[in-house]
Amino acid sequence: MNTKSIAVAAAIAVLGAGGTVVYAQPAATEQAGQPAAVEAVEVGNKICPVSKEKVGEMGEAVKYEYNGKIYNLCCPACKKDFAGDPEKYSKIAEDEVAATAATEVK
Repeated sequence: MNTKSIAVAAAIAVLGAGGTVVYAQPAATEQAGQPAAVEAVEVGNKICPVSKEKVGEMGEAVKYEYNGKIYNLCCPACKKDFAGDPEKYSKIAEDEVAATAATEVK
């Protein structure tokens, strides 16, 4: 029997006896079986993987989340293309970030 069914049965029993019922929300520990929310991580690409333009030159960067990562795009039009082939464009963005990091280390 689940928690709500038990609460309803108890309420009926108490009300039948002339008492007052207070229903409380289930404790957080009862929701432990649910997966914890995972925050997406910024990839940090400075070049739009779709248009190859610098992010921010055409206005505020557009963010697109895919597989727990946030990619920067140069404009809203690129969001549609990225959504159409996210594997391709996410790889381009990640390769750009890796190449930039490699040149900064030297």
